Amino acid sequence: MNPMTRRSFMKSGAAALAASPVLSAFAGAGLFAEEAAKTNPLIWGILLHLGHNMWGDTQTAYTPPVDHLTFEEDLWDELTEKASELGLNMVVIDLGEGVQYKTHPEIAIKGAWTVDKLRSDLERLRKLGLEPIPKLNFSSCHDFWLGDYAKMVSTPTYYQVCSDLIKEVTEIFDHPRFFHLGYDEEAYRHQTSLDYIVIRQGELWKHDFLFFVDQCEKNNVRPWIWADYAWDHKDFLEWAPKSIVMSNWYYEDEFDPEKNPVIQCYLDLDAAGFDQIPTGSDIWDHNENFAKTVKFGREKLSKERLLGYLQVPWRFTEKQYHELNLRSLQQIGDAIKNY
Repeated sequence: MNPMTRRSFMKSGAAALAASPVLSAFAGAGLFAEEAAKTNPLIWGILLHLGHNMWGDTQTAYTPPVDHLTFEEDLWDELTEKASELGLNMVVIDLGEGVQYKTHPEIAIKGAWTVDKLRSDLERLRKLGLEPIPKLNFSSCHDFWLGDYAKMVSTPTYYQVCSDLIKEVTEIFDHPRFFHLGYDEEAYRHQTSLDYIVIRQGELWKHDFLFFVDQCEKNNVRPWIWADYAWDHKDFLEWAPKSIVMSNWYYEDEFDPEKNPVIQCYLDLDAAGFDQIPTGSDIWDHNENFAKTVKFGREKLSKERLLGYLQVPWRFTEKQYHELNLRSLQQIGDAIKNY
């Protein structure tokens, strides 16, 4: 794909974008996003990691924190080139502490990418036909990348820092189609092994969640989240803005909604009118999960609200995980061929 210049698109494509009632609210989206939205292909995406510090604050955590970038660039290049070859059209990048943000450089760890380096690689991805989407997880269960700010949740300082980061990242990505906020697993059962536990609930959780939605929308980017809050809070589907893209996630092989409320959540989200990007993974060696996720979505979900599919390997971009990441990519490629 040879991208148009931003100026030429704004002259020729704005009317087409505005014709969509959903997309018109995000008419400031970046050039590549505008083209992707206008042609409206089904999303075939993968989540890959630049940052690392998202799953623990202690050495006994699931993935202990690091003080330097463990990301291996040659593997990243191979993975993204393979993604393009297999027909994927989106890569969600878990940024975390892996970028030297100009607004808050204190968050970066040793070896973190400069903003210029990130911008350059985003252009490379677009030339490969991959739409790059940023992800910063603001769940208090997965925000260790924020450093000291992770211990300031719901304070004025916290709100300002998070607002700064969303604005800066949106600009770095040239106002992408989506901004993935994470926002999963903020419950005590997911933090029992941590030294420092932070849980928002009730009206405070709702207040902060809507704060992040607002930060996205004021920057003309559509918020995208993990939808597991809806598993235990059915009222969420009543008050959550319909602008949010929902990714329910399920990583096993049994897809019977009558037996599993997590599968039922896909149907509940659809009935409530939310756009969805169902999410699968082979993290537990359920190698048929992604294919079954695609089959379920194709058969059970409304076509007009099914935006596509996302595979989440949940493995870092490091040599020890490389073959497994390639396996996850191949599963998407196979699903594309069989769709």
